[in-house]
Amino acid sequence: MEAQAWLLLPVALLLPLVIVLLAQRVAGKAKNGSRIPPGPLALPLLGSLLWLRHSSADVEPLLRRLMARHGPVVSLRVGSRLSIFVADRRVAHAALVGRGAALADRPAVTRGLLGETGNTVARACYGPAWRLLRRNLVSETLHPSRVRLFAPARAWVRRVLADKLLRESGSSPGVEAAPRGVMVMEAFRYAMFCLLVLMCFGERLDEAAVRAVGAAQRDWLLYVARKTSVFAFWPAVTKHLFRGRLKTGLALRRRQKELFLPLIDARRERKKQIDRGAGVALPTAETTFEHSYVDTLLDVKLPEEEAGRALTDDEMVILCSEFLIAGTDTTATGLQWIMAELVKNPAIQEKLYNGISTTTGGDQEEVSEEDIHKMPYLKAVVLEGLRRHPPAHFVLPHKAMEDMEIDGYLIPKGATVNFMVAEMGRDEREWEKPMEFVPERFLPGGDGEGVDVAGSREIRMMPFGVGRRICAGLGVAMLHLEYFVANLVNEFEWREVPGDEVDFAEKPEFTVVMAKPLCARLVPRSRS
Repeated sequence: MEAQAWLLLPVALLLPLVIVLLAQRVAGKAKNGSRIPPGPLALPLLGSLLWLRHSSADVEPLLRRLMARHGPVVSLRVGSRLSIFVADRRVAHAALVGRGAALADRPAVTRGLLGETGNTVARACYGPAWRLLRRNLVSETLHPSRVRLFAPARAWVRRVLADKLLRESGSSPGVEAAPRGVMVMEAFRYAMFCLLVLMCFGERLDEAAVRAVGAAQRDWLLYVARKTSVFAFWPAVTKHLFRGRLKTGLALRRRQKELFLPLIDARRERKKQIDRGAGVALPTAETTFEHSYVDTLLDVKLPEEEAGRALTDDEMVILCSEFLIAGTDTTATGLQWIMAELVKNPAIQEKLYNGISTTTGGDQEEVSEEDIHKMPYLKAVVLEGLRRHPPAHFVLPHKAMEDMEIDGYLIPKGATVNFMVAEMGRDEREWEKPMEFVPERFLPGGDGEGVDVAGSREIRMMPFGVGRRICAGLGVAMLHLEYFVANLVNEFEWREVPGDEVDFAEKPEFTVVMAKPLCARLVPRSRS
């Protein structure tokens, strides 16, 4: 009898679990027969059992294996939350364009534990505050008329970058490249950060100040990427279990505030002086620009009260941090991948250089922003770089605001929906030889001719997302990549270092970077 009792015990323990799982299965079926996308076994509260053997850092190879078994749309549970992953471009278009309003929300930000308020362009819930912040960013800073104001800043950063690379290469114009190669990513990141800091705060800072702000940003980013995923599981519990991580994260956020607030206050004081002078512009220092992103934030009134309210200092700091994040690592990473492909493919690099020389006459130090619009092959190189090596392999997650039926799948209200950017751009059903770098595919007659990067007509690739939450900086990002790729090729011939070949293995950080950073020999071009 005792033996039988012991046998009944596990049955008694497992029976409620089986009942719950069956109930979830029934609940996951809609009246029209559609089901929640398939996925691995999940337990109540615990989520998918795969998390017992895999970390969140391994999610992309894990998803590839699941999709090979279940198809291009799968489900995973993180704790009690349902996450759906989409790698099919047609399902993505039906969701983000066909049902865009219902999928325009964002999941609750667990990083709010680290001082984030939610009032940001990327993370805010879909509603009046988000619309106001995005409209302000797009119309007052990223509109083409505003972007043109920063052309002198881009020219300055181009010179800073070229001089830094020239010094590190040990070469000079007309002289063969030194044997040593140059690790270029740090220079790319520094240059892009100089440009974004200037656009954000309206001030051209010296190198020490730029590096201090950059270190604070990077420390915050890497800490969030590596140490805060644990808060996605039962945040009400994990915030107590991992108090030390919260304390460190909050200290990193305070460091940002210490560095940002003096710059914000300087623009605030400048605005007061202009207002007192009835709109008469102040004499401008050589390092001070007339317009900045901070200037626009000083005028924002959040629609939370009848009269609206100004942004707090904390909200200003977080919005400035978001602005710097959005345009620095993504652009620097994209630039490194593109230049790595040009090093590995000298024939493509030579074709690009010949096009630049033909357009500019071959004797200009700078490839101007007017010139780059006349170079279809340059745009093709950049698009192929973004297709083959998107800096982010996932766009920021979306949240379903209601039950949705997409292509036979049920997406329940409250589910998190993720779109796999890299998988769509490398889908062999849609692209010929997708793992090869072939810019010609984006020229007339190629399989990418006329591709719509914004995805309004169809989705072939979506490095900037698609729909209502598409990246607000799409136009600026393309301008920066085209401008700096053209000028780097115009300034140097990029060669592979013997014995240190280019390796295209990937490594996820804040963006997906080269696991082995690019090292290249740089030969300065001779001017005719």
